[in-house]
Amino acid sequence: MRVDQFLYNIRVYKTRTLATNACKKGHVRLNEISLKPAHKVYPGQSLKFRRNHSWHKINIQNLPKRRVGAKLVALYADVLETVDQNRTEFQKLMYNLKRKRGLGRPTKKDRREIDDIQQKTAK
Repeated sequence: MRVDQFLYNIRVYKTRTLATNACKKGHVRLNEISLKPAHKVYPGQSLKFRRNHSWHKINIQNLPKRRVGAKLVALYADVLETVDQNRTEFQKLMYNLKRKRGLGRPTKKDRREIDDIQQKTAK
């Protein structure tokens, strides 16, 4: 089965076009090698993909014949882990920058502080 079709069938991406574009952008990997949309996947392989700004890793159990319901996804793929640690660190830093309710938009100074933190976590 094609990798883009598999990711669509197990509801990783909302449409097959999104799955295809993710493959073309290098957001889907097998053994740290970017896959083309037509690459064949088989049970027993582990895929790493990027969605919502974080990396996820799944193990392929079986190949579905068509798009499955959300409750049946566990029969076809095991979610191993969320690989992206930088995102969790960034979220911890952002927790300290929360504004009190009703204070409105960040000031210029607040915005610069937020940008500095984002640049530090990106490195």
